[in-house]
Amino acid sequence: MPFTRSILRRSAASLLCVAAVVVCACSKQDAKSDSSTVAQAGAPAANAKFDPTTRVAVVHAKDFAFDAPDTVTAGWTTFHLVNDGPNLHHVSLVRIDSGKTVADFQTAMKVQGPPPAWIVEAGGPNAPSPGGSVDATLNLAPGTYMILCFVDIPGGVPHFMKGMTRPLTVLPATAATGTEPTADVTVDLADYAFTPAATITGGKHTFKVVNKGPQVHELELIRLAPGKTIKDLGAWMAKPEGPPPADALGGISGMHAGMAQYFTADLTPGNYVMICFVPDAKDNKPHMQHGMVKEFAVK
Repeated sequence: MPFTRSILRRSAASLLCVAAVVVCACSKQDAKSDSSTVAQAGAPAANAKFDPTTRVAVVHAKDFAFDAPDTVTAGWTTFHLVNDGPNLHHVSLVRIDSGKTVADFQTAMKVQGPPPAWIVEAGGPNAPSPGGSVDATLNLAPGTYMILCFVDIPGGVPHFMKGMTRPLTVLPATAATGTEPTADVTVDLADYAFTPAATITGGKHTFKVVNKGPQVHELELIRLAPGKTIKDLGAWMAKPEGPPPADALGGISGMHAGMAQYFTADLTPGNYVMICFVPDAKDNKPHMQHGMVKEFAVK
């Protein structure tokens, strides 16, 4: 299959499902990078969207564009994603290694076969509902990245093909590189399960999401509407009539094995589900079809 479909493996599966959910509504990241496209060390250019003091990068997503920083500095960085559009949007960061460039990336997207090894899926804040927001904290290595939205609704055309793509340069740090968050909930991802370390309670939480692999995984956190079940969600996705029986809270976009990232969520009492929609490397079926779904209740 063309690389465009390979790198979009979350799109066809997750965005068909999560987008349906939201029509109204996977250790630390590898710290090294051998990209020769890294900018020279120094402070980032003046850009109000990245605060080097708080290390927060604000990204606004809309139909069909990102309003985002051009540069950030390496280290622990929080991406605050705000979905301003009427459709589902997320941030999926892709790091371009091995001295390759954005032009090389664009060329690779037209080539048949799996993505080359120099393209590293580096996570990011997963999709909140339209009008919602989510914070995700990543340990960024210096290098050249792409900010992409793989959502393919409306019309079945991935948003990046409508211009929803933006380069991001991560400069080598010359000062403090931020602090790793302290999580109160840890969730391990593996082929094919979510394994929370403890019972998840109500209230504000910082989730640590660890991909123990071996494949790329993601976590999308969905809150079911009162009285609704995952069966109701499945039925609605098969025939989306009326309001969706769920709301997307966000999470962590697809990331390579060995990476760990954090996101925050405020959980009210109710029923929730974690889902990984990344298609399997062997049979291309979404990981949820291999059992990578975790239901839990919050009292």
